[in-house]
Amino acid sequence: MIEETISLRHSEGKGFVIPLGSINLVGVVTKNGMVGCGAFDVSALNNFAYAAAKVRPVTGPSIVTIADLLSGEVKEANTAAQGLGVINGMTGKDALDLLS
Repeated sequence: MIEETISLRHSEGKGFVIPLGSINLVGVVTKNGMVGCGAFDVSALNNFAYAAAKVRPVTGPSIVTIADLLSGEVKEANTAAQGLGVINGMTGKDALDLLS
């Protein structure tokens, strides 16, 4: 597993990359929620009032690195994340800044 601290607007986030065979599980957790790759079920996390969004890559077939996640485009934000201003189409970094 790779871990990385990400500087955000109001705090720091904890980024992680977990290799799962031929794919990576990639996410960044903040004090108010998380942004992850397409493998995360953000709707299920909403059942716990946990703000979460998932992003799609701007290049390539999938999110592989934390840098991919930061530059990726939000494709789904749950209700809790939307309440904090996260919307589809923004970058992963912009979403994380709102959740920081």
